[in-house]
Amino acid sequence: MKEIISGHVWKFGDDINTDVIFPGKYTYTISDPAEMAQHAMEDAEPRFAKEVQTGDLIVAGKNFGCGSSREQAATCLKAAGIGAVVAKSFARIYFRNAINLGLPIIQCPEVVQHVEAGDELTIKFGKGIIIHKGVQYSFPPLPESVMAILDSGGLIPHVRKKLGRS
Repeated sequence: MKEIISGHVWKFGDDINTDVIFPGKYTYTISDPAEMAQHAMEDAEPRFAKEVQTGDLIVAGKNFGCGSSREQAATCLKAAGIGAVVAKSFARIYFRNAINLGLPIIQCPEVVQHVEAGDELTIKFGKGIIIHKGVQYSFPPLPESVMAILDSGGLIPHVRKKLGRS
């Protein structure tokens, strides 16, 4: 994972649940991450899967990822190329699933209210800073152990690396 990323924003509101992130109707019929990405956010923004670019960022309100604990909701965003998700808050299980799958997520309520769809953000993970239109917003830097998991691409690759089974 890059220490500093910049990308264009896709903006969503509060309580975006896992069925909106990855529609439940595909849960047991699609298992390929690339195919999952083709349906990411389709119920919230039908253009998303066709127009999202690698490195784009999602900015959302409170309780992002609420609902069921399906990890497909994190998998599809990572496969779509999302660089990070920034939100006011996250559902706990979504937060853990995202980290386990190597999708960076940041809680920074202050930046959410100032960002619009299409804006550009720069995130400096190590410094705990998000820059938007020249203004810096602070967030608690992710712990070193979480950064190590993200750097490895997720929990399973991280464990394999530690065990020497790359």
